[in-house]
Amino acid sequence: MKTNKITLITLLLMAFATSAFAQGFIEGTVYEQNEKGEKTPLPGVNVYWKIVNEGVVTDAHGHYKIPLHERIGCLVFSCISYENDTIHHLVEPMHYDHVFNTAHMLGEVEIKAREKASYINPITPMAVQSITSESLKRAACCTLAGSFENNASVDVEYSDAVTGAKQIQLLGLSGIYTQMMTEIIPNFRGLASTFGLSYVPGTWMNGIQVSKGTSSVRNGYESITGQINVDYKEPLKDKSEKVFFNLYANTMMMTDFNFNGRVNVGKTDGIMLFGHVSHNHMKMDGNGDTFLDDPMTTQYNVFLRYNHPHVGRFGCKVGLKALKETRLGGQMDFDPKHRFDVGYNFYGIGINTERYEAFAKGGYHFDRKDTSLGTQHQVTYHKVDSYYGLTDYNANQLSYYGNLLFDSYLFNDHHTYSVGASYTYDKYDEHLNDSTFQRIEHVPGAFAEYVFSDDHHWSIIAGFRADYNSYYQRMLYTPRLHVRFMTHDELTLRASAGKGYRSPNILAENSTMLASARQIVFVDTPKMEEAWNYGINLTKGIDIGWREIVINADFYRTDFVNQIVLDRDADAHQVRIYNLNGKSYSNSAQIEANCEIFKDFDLTLAFRYNDVKMTINDTLREKPFVNRYKGLVTMSYAPGTWQFDLTTQFNGDSRVPDLSGNATAVANDQNIERSPFYVIMNAQITKKLGKYWEVYAGGENLTNYKQDYPIISADNPQSEDFDASMVWGPLSGIRAYLGVRFSVK
Repeated sequence: MKTNKITLITLLLMAFATSAFAQGFIEGTVYEQNEKGEKTPLPGVNVYWKIVNEGVVTDAHGHYKIPLHERIGCLVFSCISYENDTIHHLVEPMHYDHVFNTAHMLGEVEIKAREKASYINPITPMAVQSITSESLKRAACCTLAGSFENNASVDVEYSDAVTGAKQIQLLGLSGIYTQMMTEIIPNFRGLASTFGLSYVPGTWMNGIQVSKGTSSVRNGYESITGQINVDYKEPLKDKSEKVFFNLYANTMMMTDFNFNGRVNVGKTDGIMLFGHVSHNHMKMDGNGDTFLDDPMTTQYNVFLRYNHPHVGRFGCKVGLKALKETRLGGQMDFDPKHRFDVGYNFYGIGINTERYEAFAKGGYHFDRKDTSLGTQHQVTYHKVDSYYGLTDYNANQLSYYGNLLFDSYLFNDHHTYSVGASYTYDKYDEHLNDSTFQRIEHVPGAFAEYVFSDDHHWSIIAGFRADYNSYYQRMLYTPRLHVRFMTHDELTLRASAGKGYRSPNILAENSTMLASARQIVFVDTPKMEEAWNYGINLTKGIDIGWREIVINADFYRTDFVNQIVLDRDADAHQVRIYNLNGKSYSNSAQIEANCEIFKDFDLTLAFRYNDVKMTINDTLREKPFVNRYKGLVTMSYAPGTWQFDLTTQFNGDSRVPDLSGNATAVANDQNIERSPFYVIMNAQITKKLGKYWEVYAGGENLTNYKQDYPIISADNPQSEDFDASMVWGPLSGIRAYLGVRFSVK
């Protein structure tokens, strides 16, 4: 029934939009002409009606097409290199080619502008927040996990108190419901979901895109609460440094070294090598519970990529990645050499990871305008050998993802479409002590997507895909709809609705269960998770003098048809796993305002409220470890060669699972119903030294707030009460750091 409603709404909106804007157009090509009379198409020219200030931008071929406005007739051609040209008395549909002459070229002008830390493009149908390289430099940002500390939408929290694993939350739900992607290819699924945020060094990234709600059907059916896509630096002259390195160290004795270098091949192609080495070798126990605050970790990560850009009909990107990581944690006096010695009672964890990736993307442009064929391929092998106390967990995963896409248009470039087919293969082999869990999934699928845009007011994306999952032996039907409307006063309204599915990987995605003495009990055979998501978004720019305040507000609701429930309330010594039997939903509302208060001083204010409930042990109750609200204030001031950044997070309370059955937790006052409100503050100062060097220094958690004694029965980890998974706040106090960057553009 919901699918039929979405289909009907789609058809009505398409019919309305098409009829409402079926009018005449003026189109043509903009050229620049040199002194010899030679003409070259000119991309990036603003073409707009003078009075209503509505317009378009010429494409890569210099072509433009703009709806006709009667009784106006004054069309302006504006390019930064030339004086504006105004053409009068254009009141009928026609073809008009415009030529800029070099005689009217402006003199040299130096333009300086500071890149925004993040923004939402008001033109796109989906509300996609782009986190730029400027934002990534405002924090130490050693990995992807540290890239969201000044972002109001994404939360990053510790998963447990011994492994150092971090997980994201979006719309109040775990990151497993957010589709993680690297350069529009699904990634960090399955075994990589626990530590995947640490597999992307911060300095490798060119930007991050965050979208809430269901995304395009082009990328599969797995996006339920949103999508996070990482763009790496590319080996092209105008998109990356020729040489770059970053050296970082903090007071926890963690050192981090990143580098990337680019070599040009011919006139257009490029090869780039990335490297990353991080090492944390100091044992620290700030709260005196005998356990390390952070595990000792060593990671080696390399990435080699090659780009052949679209200078003709064909373009491609290929890449190879390899990662090796070791984690050693637990009690301060733990020695892995004596783990199996008789009478040895110290608790420790050890996690050894190897991961290899290979990807290839290619595209071919046909003679027909805006018509292309593209392919995406990725092969991943991931291996984990680990132990948590006396519990062994070893697993490996082999995955393949392939996607074929064809893009073109129906009548004109206002009506475009995409069709394609995909195939996903996953093979899991997991061993938990003497138990073995194996699974092979084949998922072939096909999709179609229609896009309407009138270049200004309306845009619609309507998509549908069908997939077959061989392991669960069921068809998956995924409808999705996105609608955008922009008013004449630049108020952008968006609405979205759609469905998503995912195959649960319970052990790999919830390794925090192993960081306790709880018994894992499978009450049901796990089924696929399935949910609907609905959302609305508002974006408005308000001019106040020379300043602009940009306000973003949104509300999203996620309704689960089926969800895997990890019940830690029914029994303090068990984790009961079963399929949802009742309701489960998430309501998330957020408002955010950004403004340049005065020259070079940016301010962001944000507030979010979460209402997340699920049926646990036959009772609809608040989902544990989800903050009811969050406030965020970020300030950045960059006068000249200095930059000062300050981020303050206000974290609301959350429900903590019932520990009344844990005698140690009750005796030590660790059985609390709700976590307290707390504030986290981070700051950084950056100084540019000449053309190539930058130094930066900062501090994290300047309020020195931390969860006291997060591990239950830390003094007796062999007891049945031991539990290191009850984490709701920071685990370590103030952390200062110092770093240096070197880059040659």
